[in-house]
Amino acid sequence: MTKIYYSDPELTVRGMLPEDARILFDTYLSYGWHPDIGTYENYYRQQEAGSRLVFVPVYRGRVSGQCTLDLCPKGGPFAGMGYPEISDLTVFFDVHGRGIASRLLDAAEAEAAKRADRVYLAVGLHSGYGPAQRLYVKRGYVPDGSGAWYKGRQLEQYAPCANDDDLLLFLSKSLRADPAHR
Repeated sequence: MTKIYYSDPELTVRGMLPEDARILFDTYLSYGWHPDIGTYENYYRQQEAGSRLVFVPVYRGRVSGQCTLDLCPKGGPFAGMGYPEISDLTVFFDVHGRGIASRLLDAAEAEAAKRADRVYLAVGLHSGYGPAQRLYVKRGYVPDGSGAWYKGRQLEQYAPCANDDDLLLFLSKSLRADPAHR
């Protein structure tokens, strides 16, 4: 039985089904991106193994993106601290502006709160990530203070890098209701 995380008349956020991997891959390929179907197949396997939750929005009956929650992240400044990591939040271009990303984050944060008092994520620094950067700040995510990361490593001051999808800033959010603990 596929888990349902959210549902209204137009949008359902559910767990991943095996056939979702091909839909995600084909859609991202149509954008001119360079997806790897193995990534999405692995997300499904990790979901089934219990190490990752995968949230799939179905808007008006059609898969429209994904978001994952890595329950045991092995990278970034919070690795090994017991905090889940939200990753790979993507909403298909033709359904932007309908609140789908917010619903995905609601589901991921609710599941993270069952496991920890903090959640984190990484966001790219180039302008293509501008809407995500703004969304995360509006939702209360703050930089963790470790600076920029590139290709999985914290950058030293003046280290060379490229402004590509591997140049990241880590942000975290307190999941406690008490604002004094943020």
